Amino acid sequence: MYKRLVVLGAGESGAGAAVLAKAKGHDVFVSDNAFIKPKYKEMLDKHGILWEEGGHTEVDILNADEVVKSPGIPDKVPIIQALKKKGVPILSEIELAGRYSDAKMICVTGSNGKTTTTMLIYHILKQAGMDVGLAGNVGNSLALQVAEDPHAVYVIELSSFQLDNMYDFKADIAILLNITPDHLDRYDYEMQNYVDAKFRILRNQTKEDAFIFWNDDPIITREIAKRHPEATLYPFAVTHEEGVKGYTEDNQVVIETSNGIFTMKQDQLALKGTHNLYNSLAAGIASKIMDIHDEKIRASLSDFAGVEHRLEKVLRVRGVDYINDSKATNVNSCWYALQSMITPVVLILGGTDKGNDYSEIEELVRKKVHSLIFLGADNAKLHAFFDGKVERIEDARSMKEAVEKAYRMARKGDTVLLSPCCASFDLFKSYEDRGDQFKRCVREL
Repeated sequence: MYKRLVVLGAGESGAGAAVLAKAKGHDVFVSDNAFIKPKYKEMLDKHGILWEEGGHTEVDILNADEVVKSPGIPDKVPIIQALKKKGVPILSEIELAGRYSDAKMICVTGSNGKTTTTMLIYHILKQAGMDVGLAGNVGNSLALQVAEDPHAVYVIELSSFQLDNMYDFKADIAILLNITPDHLDRYDYEMQNYVDAKFRILRNQTKEDAFIFWNDDPIITREIAKRHPEATLYPFAVTHEEGVKGYTEDNQVVIETSNGIFTMKQDQLALKGTHNLYNSLAAGIASKIMDIHDEKIRASLSDFAGVEHRLEKVLRVRGVDYINDSKATNVNSCWYALQSMITPVVLILGGTDKGNDYSEIEELVRKKVHSLIFLGADNAKLHAFFDGKVERIEDARSMKEAVEKAYRMARKGDTVLLSPCCASFDLFKSYEDRGDQFKRCVREL
């Protein structure tokens, strides 16, 4: 049915949504409060799609039948409030794309590890010769792929913001890795609101579908008992507990599905550390459900190269290792990073605080970190929490300053770890920009 469809935000997801909506015959208008990147302007122009930038023209937006909202736009902005008041349905790009695709959807969410797990599943399926697309927070826009480069299967990384505006979309395989406090600034500082958003990944699932989750996450366990999901459950854990479908035993990774039992030696996994074991178990279960041959799963789990900006080794300089974990935008991510450290640490923290509780990493910081560098526009909260708890604390207002201070503070055999706990928008364009600057500054030492 022909509709007037307005897209708010013209980044990767917005531009893709506009192209798909136009291809399906809708009257499309794109509005971005900021300035649109040249490549997206070009894409919109090529498809004859009207757009505006640097502000919203209300009269051209409020007459929409439906609005596709970029996940980066909070609900509290005036244009969204005006649309809600008028009762205009607001959906995500993923919801729109799902209407026009009957592909198998493998969806991954969680507070931490979702990019690694998504990339790992994509790697396994691709290496196995499947017609697979990568979408959501990584890869290309799902809507654009559905419009111009459709695949039989999609592996989709979903943030809580994308899940917020999904209604009829269904994941054939839903993966929920963990839930720890994150983005609470977008959820009225109410943890349950954030939890509810994450559990939207189970919407519309039937017993034919699969739900893969970490069995030892107290929040997930509590919510499953409350919600009774219809999907077939595939819990994973480090040890073999009752009902668990992915686990380790006698240094072996074991995965049980209706397609048989998969095993491989744990020390052959490419990704090291407990958190990466969880990511590998989740990816292995999904691949086994997809009936990928065991030797293909084994090969891919043992040769996966990892994800940029996630515990990425940069260089060793004068006996000191420099590790880029810029993707650690919440406290729990930093906890995982610190947990995997086996040397004394100089830790670079800071950025835009999202309602963080630093007590989660306090014990690890006291045990492993001898020097802290706070890299942010406002470090008052960090000082209030950490002052007096480690040997040395310094502030830095640029990445260059942070890396130079770390170089002076680190001793031979130490690790300098950038694992900020915070969003990057106070001093950097994005966490990628923050990580790239770190790598560049380290290489210039």
